[in-house]
Amino acid sequence: MFGAAKILVPMDFSACSRLALDYAVFFARHFGSQIDVLHVWEPPRYVIPEVTVQLPGEIRQSLADFARVEAGKEMDQLLAGVVVPSNVQLRGRLESGDPTETVVELAAKEAFDLVVMGTHGRTGLSHVFLGSVAEKVVRRAACPVLTIRQPGAGAG
Repeated sequence: MFGAAKILVPMDFSACSRLALDYAVFFARHFGSQIDVLHVWEPPRYVIPEVTVQLPGEIRQSLADFARVEAGKEMDQLLAGVVVPSNVQLRGRLESGDPTETVVELAAKEAFDLVVMGTHGRTGLSHVFLGSVAEKVVRRAACPVLTIRQPGAGAG
């Protein structure tokens, strides 16, 4: 029997990831689940074509602090607008690191039963060069991963 007591929703605040949260709430309503909404950002770097340079420590820390504060505000605003029944627990989480690694490691370490995440439906060169966090999570996660695509994304 399938159950999903703990659901992880990676969140980049796009329309697609917000739609994934709607799906997670739908499932959680039936299972009385805990939903963790996770936003992961990569440590700031200055990018020059062909080279990625780490910023000096003070600047990097200031940017990281700013990113955390802004992400926290956006997360609070997002969660305030989500209506969940009394049998569902909803909480936001902020992490810094590689999005794929963070999602996969957290899902395993904290024994999530399901990951529900958006996928932007990139194809062609943009997919080859940018890859897909969702695709990497699907391949590496220890638990089931449900990917949600924005209606009309990737069509054509």
